Amino acid sequence: MRMMRLVARPATVSAGVVSLWVLNTGAMAHEVVVLRLPSGQGIGERPIGPDGKVNEAGSLGEASRSCGTGEGDGIAPGTMAWTTLTLRPGRYELVCNLPGHYLAGMYTELDVTDR
Repeated sequence: MRMMRLVARPATVSAGVVSLWVLNTGAMAHEVVVLRLPSGQGIGERPIGPDGKVNEAGSLGEASRSCGTGEGDGIAPGTMAWTTLTLRPGRYELVCNLPGHYLAGMYTELDVTDR
């Protein structure tokens, strides 16, 4: 059962430089990690390790610093974070990878199309 959620608006963007602005409207700290989706894999299907997290190998970047860009200790409730990436066409999964958050449903798909 999904107790948490992550929403991308818009869910489809053009390839190239993409800025992700993240607003944490929840009651806990969160983060957004950008991972490419392998062919044939859907969102929410990544294996979860014993630490309650998914493997971030191949991460293209993340927003996890309150009122800032890049890596940090999480986005505090009621604050924003951002990251700017260059994305190629394809399917990406945006995930909160704090322990237990992926299992609770904090993931969404971002589709990147040719211009």
